[in-house]
Amino acid sequence: MTENVCLTADKIRSLEVQGARNVAIAAVKAIEAMAHGTKAKNRESFVKELSEAKTVLFAARETEPLMRNAVKWIINRVEDSDERGVEALGALVSSSSRSFQKKLEASIENIAEIGSRRIRDGMVIFTHCHSSTSSHLLGKAREAGKTFEVICTETRPALQGRITAREMVELGIKTTMIVDSAARSFMNVADMVIVGADALTSEGNIINKIGTSNIALLAYEARKPFYVVSELLKFDPNTLCGDYEKIEERSPLEVWTEAPENLIIRNPAFDITRRDYIHGVICEEGVISPHSIVEVMHRRYPWVFH
Repeated sequence: MTENVCLTADKIRSLEVQGARNVAIAAVKAIEAMAHGTKAKNRESFVKELSEAKTVLFAARETEPLMRNAVKWIINRVEDSDERGVEALGALVSSSSRSFQKKLEASIENIAEIGSRRIRDGMVIFTHCHSSTSSHLLGKAREAGKTFEVICTETRPALQGRITAREMVELGIKTTMIVDSAARSFMNVADMVIVGADALTSEGNIINKIGTSNIALLAYEARKPFYVVSELLKFDPNTLCGDYEKIEERSPLEVWTEAPENLIIRNPAFDITRRDYIHGVICEEGVISPHSIVEVMHRRYPWVFH
């Protein structure tokens, strides 16, 4: 296994690489680089290297099914191949990596096109955390000439909301940033909530940045539509078999670097938003009910379940 895989895993673990899409792309590029520089002498050792790389990358962040599905797809292509030569297998990894990235890019364009139609002139869009797919959707609406405003939370403790705010300002969108605890005060002036997702479960629930479930509850209380923008490949097939999506808990130092001794600090990175509070999932298939995620996955990406 190459140093590149370990370095990529470290970057994912330390949040130097953020966002489910960026994490997935970094992982497949690392797999491709490993295949290109492999020292394997035969098919068996090559496949073993891929398996070891998969283990290292998967351990870097627990809540990243898009990355897991991406790596799984590439490795499945190798395992299903009749190729015996290491060079040919490396070429297959490279072509599979590029193919996945193209499919991901196409799905994001499709999602942005679909979701941007839900935005009308004069709307106020409420967001939480940072989602490259959501930002692209809002950018697409802006490109279409629509005039709207965005309210974004700062999203503590890592302040990913600042990424969203900066992107919106650069797009020329009127943007207001608020502290997380002010969400209820500003929800009444919003017309719609748009958030990303790190994982989709078989029950139709979503896993996203901590605080998302609070935003969903506030939107429900204020009768504002709450949309999740997500590629379907963020679906975790393990949840279909009864497993729970793991909630990563990060270092207390992210919350308070000079905390009093013996103080207990909990820092979960994500939370679960129940499907009952989700107006719709905006994905490459269209705007779908969260109840139909498994059915849509079987139709569009059946290989995920194998």
